[in-house]
Amino acid sequence: MHTRRFLALTISLSLLLAVTASAQIYQLKEMNTQQIRALDLAKTVVIIPGGILEEHGPYLPSYSDGYVNEYLSERVAEAIVGRPGWTVLMFPTIPLGAGGGNQVGKKYVFPGTYHVHFSTLRAIFLDLASELGEAGFRWIFVIHEHGALRHQQALDQAADYFGDIYQGKMVHLSGLRPSSPTARNLSLTDTEQRENGLDVHAGMSETSQLLFLRPTLLQPSYQEALAEPGSSWRELVDRGMRAEWPGYFGSPRLAQAWRGREILRARTQDLSDLALRILDGFDHHTLQRSADQQLTEEAIGDYNDAADEHDRFIAQKQAEWLRGKGLQ
Repeated sequence: MHTRRFLALTISLSLLLAVTASAQIYQLKEMNTQQIRALDLAKTVVIIPGGILEEHGPYLPSYSDGYVNEYLSERVAEAIVGRPGWTVLMFPTIPLGAGGGNQVGKKYVFPGTYHVHFSTLRAIFLDLASELGEAGFRWIFVIHEHGALRHQQALDQAADYFGDIYQGKMVHLSGLRPSSPTARNLSLTDTEQRENGLDVHAGMSETSQLLFLRPTLLQPSYQEALAEPGSSWRELVDRGMRAEWPGYFGSPRLAQAWRGREILRARTQDLSDLALRILDGFDHHTLQRSADQQLTEEAIGDYNDAADEHDRFIAQKQAEWLRGKGLQ
C-alpha cells in the first residue's frame, strides 16, 4: 500500500514538474543570451507593460498606471502559459506615456506628470517592434491602460508597423474594445454615480484599484475628497481648466478595495480572453480601437489639439538648441 502511494505521489509530482517546466513566464531582464536564444519564438509571447508617470492628484502615486498595468500583465501571462507549450517573455515596464490627465484642462506642467511627445513614444515602440521583429519574435502584446488619444495612437501605429513589416502580431491589447465586455456590478447608487460622473482619471475606479493593489501608497485623506464630477467630456475640460483643480475627476471618497478587486478581475478577464482568442487566430482588426472612438468627441479633440500645439512649441525649442550646438 505504501509503495503504491509513493509511486502515485512520484508520478503526480513528475507531472506537476513537467507542466511547470512547459508553462514558463520569463523575465527578460534576468535572462542571458543563451537562454533567450533557446526560446521557441513561434510559441513565445512578448508582453510589454506600460506605466506612464502621470499626476493622480493628492491621493494617488504618480506611478498608478504602472502598478495596474504590471498586475494585468502578470495575469494575462498566467492565462497564456496555461496553454500547453506556450511561453511568455515579460519585458521590463516602459514607464513612459503621452498626455497626462492634466492636459484635459489644458495644463502642461503639473507635479507628477512627465509625459513624452507622441512622436517620441511612437519612435520608442517602433524601435522595440523592429528589434523584436528582426530577432524573429512573432507575438507581442502591449498592456498600457493609459487612455490619452495620442498615446493610444502611438501604440496602435507601432503595432501596425510590426504586422506589416514582420508579418507577426503586435497588439496594443488595452486599446481594443472587447466585443463582449465583462459585466461589472460595483453597487453604486444613482446618487453615487452622479457624484462620480465620468470616472476617467483618479476617481473612484483608480482609487479603488490602488486600494486593492498598493493601499499603503494612498493618502488616507482620500476619504474626505470633494467630488470633481462631469457628465460629459466638455464638462470635464471646463472643470480641469479651473486654477484650483486638484488633479482628479470623479469622487475618490467612494473608493473601496473590493471594488478595485472586481474592476481588475473584470479587466483581467477581458484582456486574457482577447489575448487567447488572438493566439487562436482571431482577427483583432475587427474590433474598434478606443482611439478611433475618442476621435468622435469634440471636447477631446479640442484639448488634444491644444496639447499638440504645446508639444510643437517644446519640440521647436529643442530643435533650436540642437541647431545652435551643431547637433542636428
